[in-house]
Amino acid sequence: MSVATTANYLNAEKGIKSWLFTLDHKRIGLMYLFAVMTSFFLGGVFALLIRLELLHPGQDFFTADTYNQLFTLHGAVMIFLFIIPAIPAALGNFVLPLMLGAKDVAFPRLNLASFYIYVVGALFALYSIVAGAVDTGWTFYTPYSTTTSTSVISMTMGAFILGFSSIFTGVNFIATIHKMRAPGMTWFKMPLMVWALYATSIIQVLATPVLGITLLLLVIERTVGIGIFDPAMGGDPVLFQHFFWFYSHPAVYIMVLPGMGIISELVATFSKKKIFGYKLIAYSSLGIALISFLVWGHHMFTSGQSEFSSMVFSFLTFFVGIPSGIKMFNWLATMYKGRITFEAPMLYTIAFMFLFAIGGFTGIMLGAISIDIHMHDTYFVVAHFHYTMMGGTVIAFLGGLHYWWPKIWGRMYNEKLARVAWAFIFVGFNVTFFTQFFLGAQGMPRRYYNYLDQYQPLHMYSTYGSWMLGVGFLIMAYYLIYSIYKGPKAPNNPWGALSMEWQTTSPPIQHNFEDQPVLEHEPYDYDTRMVVNDELIKKEDVKEKEDINV
Repeated sequence: MSVATTANYLNAEKGIKSWLFTLDHKRIGLMYLFAVMTSFFLGGVFALLIRLELLHPGQDFFTADTYNQLFTLHGAVMIFLFIIPAIPAALGNFVLPLMLGAKDVAFPRLNLASFYIYVVGALFALYSIVAGAVDTGWTFYTPYSTTTSTSVISMTMGAFILGFSSIFTGVNFIATIHKMRAPGMTWFKMPLMVWALYATSIIQVLATPVLGITLLLLVIERTVGIGIFDPAMGGDPVLFQHFFWFYSHPAVYIMVLPGMGIISELVATFSKKKIFGYKLIAYSSLGIALISFLVWGHHMFTSGQSEFSSMVFSFLTFFVGIPSGIKMFNWLATMYKGRITFEAPMLYTIAFMFLFAIGGFTGIMLGAISIDIHMHDTYFVVAHFHYTMMGGTVIAFLGGLHYWWPKIWGRMYNEKLARVAWAFIFVGFNVTFFTQFFLGAQGMPRRYYNYLDQYQPLHMYSTYGSWMLGVGFLIMAYYLIYSIYKGPKAPNNPWGALSMEWQTTSPPIQHNFEDQPVLEHEPYDYDTRMVVNDELIKKEDVKEKEDINV
């Protein structure tokens, strides 16, 4: 076998040009990873600056206009540049073909084009920072977004361009899942992460064009004045909200569904137990994708829509809890009587289940019209949103990042430091955002630059928690980067997992597998199979149990 065939993707070709023009899904996934982590750092800095300003009432460091720009940039960068592409485009790009036993995605050139479209969109969005940072909030609500003098056009055009990257990635993943599964891998033998990415891709392809059209209409409104959102010309500013949330509520599940897929993998791997209710979890991913298109109106209970519409949207909103609850109870059932080990990925799994449960429960509360009317546009909504997005998507992303890190780099990170970082992040997150539920319940409006003295103690605790979060992420950045250069060499399968990505080398060879793999077992057959010293064996073939290192 030639050197080019056996070399891993990190060493297959050297030099910046080999990366910039690569068609290898693993390298493209890594370039996405670097890009989204840079965006995460930038959005995190904006968040820390916001919390620093809110430490005391009145002006501490920034003017009111600067504050409006900071929270808008924090939201836009985190949503459009980090959370939406983080799991599908970064981790998904790396692991999806490996999990399917494929050499690459279906359309490698489209995959590379998607990354460069992401970069172009990001540059448009970040240009607004130096061109008079947008101050509308990340939702760009009319009529303010059509009249403000800030750089709404560059930011919205950035989001418009980013949408094409999301659509192309979704199309690519759907084609890959349909056409490139290994022999023997039927639909119900796919890992649940693949099902989650499949449902996510459907949402990306169907919902993202609506956002693109909406943002394009907003740009035309600002430049030409067609009046589609202007009541003086027969338009309706609330129409923008309908368009925007028709995309943005499904987009919540573009963010959360891949995270749920990661949790399904981690629960089974670190419980060493067959996943409970495989088909129910798979179908629940598709169910969430369907229901997500039907509930956008629950964001608009105070917008003046009809009482009947609000009642219907409220009723439909409660149905989202059913497929999410199916996943949660099936994960718990999988863990029941499992041989659970508490490495860093499993710690993030437990954190996800705790935090997302709070986010889901408060989401059901806000789906009730009577509660939402009082809590709308308060810090209660801010807390709910962050428990869902960060407590859900970001925590799952961190679990997946730690889980696949040895596969990506062929190196192990420092497990003790990983647990310390997890503790800072978990405690810091709850100190930051759980206090905001009380702020909202007491009537503190969100997005406000100034506030009454009575809210100062809770704001102070929230700011202190954000500092703990920042410390946790700095520790994580240190040991992960250090591990790339000096971490101990990782075995091919350090977790003893059964899904197909662990059946190749760490890091994988350039074309993933030396030969075309054939699936001979399901991805969660921990009741009949196990991994010993990187070798997959049947349990009945093991004769000396005391020598087994599970």
